[in-house]
Amino acid sequence: MTARKRYWLMKSEPDAFSIDDLQRVGTEPWNGVRNYQARNFMRDGMQVGDGILFYHSNTKVPGIVGIARVASTAYPDDTQFDPDSDYHDPKSTRENPRWMLVDVAFERKLAKVIALEEIKQHRDELGEGFPLTANGNRLSVFPVTAAQWKLLLSLEKQS
Repeated sequence: MTARKRYWLMKSEPDAFSIDDLQRVGTEPWNGVRNYQARNFMRDGMQVGDGILFYHSNTKVPGIVGIARVASTAYPDDTQFDPDSDYHDPKSTRENPRWMLVDVAFERKLAKVIALEEIKQHRDELGEGFPLTANGNRLSVFPVTAAQWKLLLSLEKQS
């Protein structure tokens, strides 16, 4: 028996790594996450084949721009060990790594950006506490229910 497919939203600044970058490389390690809750989602929750909504943040029109999938189980993020990396963690060791990542594989770009402003118009349907519509939430990786996944992707076809 296989586990139920799960869904996630992962944010990236397009200047750092965009959906076009993912399309070009095909599969990429999702490195540099330095939030324990986001790390735990990748380490403990994500399974190969899970769906990912790829979200561009810190841009003129933030929003969901594509679909990807989890392509590996979690493994240590090598940037934590590299003193020259912006993501270096001197307290982390190879014997006891603090930071994990998964590989993310490109599936498709959306026909249109599902803008954050449009997502906010569906606050009630998405449910209380949905991270994109909750004040002050800056989590870069978080779970999305199957119903939220379906609702958000239905917005792609609306004009």
